[in-house]
Amino acid sequence: MLLGLPATAAAHGFGRLYTLPVPFWLYAWGAASTLLLSFLLVGLLAGRGAPAAPGRNAEQAGARPAERPLRPCGPRARGLLRLAQGLALGALLLAIATALFGNRDPYRNFSMVAFWVVFALGLPYLSALLGNVYARLNPWRTLAIVLAAPTGRLGRWGWAYLRGRWRWPAGLAEWPALALYLGFVWYELFAAGRPGSLGRLLLAYTLLNLAAVGAFGLRAWFARGEFFGLLLRLYGLLAPLAIRGPQEPGARLALRRPLQGLVDARAGSAALLLFALAMLSTTAFDGLRATQTWVALYWADPFGAVEAVLGSRPMAQPGPARSLYLLWESAWLLASPLLYALPYLACVAAAKALTRSQRPLRALALDFGLTLLPIALAYHAAHYATLLLADGMKILSLLSDPFGRGWDLFGTAWQFRQPILPPVAWVWHGQVGLILAGHVASVYVAHRVALRVFGSRGAALRSQLPMLAYMVLLTIVGLWILSQPLTAERMM
Repeated sequence: MLLGLPATAAAHGFGRLYTLPVPFWLYAWGAASTLLLSFLLVGLLAGRGAPAAPGRNAEQAGARPAERPLRPCGPRARGLLRLAQGLALGALLLAIATALFGNRDPYRNFSMVAFWVVFALGLPYLSALLGNVYARLNPWRTLAIVLAAPTGRLGRWGWAYLRGRWRWPAGLAEWPALALYLGFVWYELFAAGRPGSLGRLLLAYTLLNLAAVGAFGLRAWFARGEFFGLLLRLYGLLAPLAIRGPQEPGARLALRRPLQGLVDARAGSAALLLFALAMLSTTAFDGLRATQTWVALYWADPFGAVEAVLGSRPMAQPGPARSLYLLWESAWLLASPLLYALPYLACVAAAKALTRSQRPLRALALDFGLTLLPIALAYHAAHYATLLLADGMKILSLLSDPFGRGWDLFGTAWQFRQPILPPVAWVWHGQVGLILAGHVASVYVAHRVALRVFGSRGAALRSQLPMLAYMVLLTIVGLWILSQPLTAERMM
């Protein structure tokens, strides 16, 4: 009977409207019911998590009994690694050069697709499948080593540069990486779109990395300050392939169960916890700000808040209203990690009360801080995977003509330009499935961590009831954002 009375809504899908086959509220109830069933099944079937040393965080997690070491890499593998590092560095330098001196048309410039699609969108998915491969391929790290090497083949000056002048302050933690990440997302949402600005951004970030290595050392900066490295290392915790000591010459590979890296890891600081929450909140905000509901909330001004600031309705003063709109959206973006952190901390406090745990609230918050990462990856894929399909293959044609000058270096300049556009129904159902799968995975990881932290199955189940309610809320909010009609006009 319910299926026979469908309402209508519009879902994300390449900017086109799509009428849902069933009402949105039915999707929401179905997703919530799936989470509840998953919670019961995980509680009955999930084994006890392996104990971890107190205070061990994502960077310090060592090999686990559940991992199966792989054969050590030989000279041929090391040679391939050097080649891959050189190609990654070359791609970075080419992206900077084409952005600054190439064609001004974003669709004919190598840098736009190489950075925004292949690097920013593709690497998170690659990390979630293969582990933290970026730590070995990081082009900024390779560049720092290459620049230090010519001076006496890593002589006195070179080693001093790579060691840095100062130790990384303990109180600094990952706060620089969080600030850089939020700044990068702000640029992506409000200032990107032209190759020239991207080139200047990449050049500035390159100089920042080189200066930071001289100040704090290669190892400290790329472990805690370089935000791409931290972002992709966290995504790498989801992978079935573990890379131990990824920044050392003797790195080891091991197979493990998917998501086991999250079960073993722990946020080592409040900054890392907020960074993980920012990975979730900024993606959700990006999806929200593209909807007609969000734009109308400001420009229709139903509560009169904008009129109280401007002295008139927003459309009566479009110039000042646009400036205020940028500030308004920027404030919401920067505050989004805290908006997700407050209910998260409330759930942790409720879990502490339900289990009567003597563990401090801060320690419990750090224990479960990385359990929401599957949701962050699911949101990322739900919102951006279609862009990877639509524009990812264009990189093959742009390689033949990176500067947009009419070249055809590899014979592919006029090939692979057609975007891959799956049916909109597939996009919608795929997005729903991704979001639901991400939340189910988080339920599983959180329960495994709760078993390790609280020790007994009953205490673990009680502790996860508030977090389950939070995840149900996040699921409904995520599906609601996807179901909203998009707007091409952001009034910026």
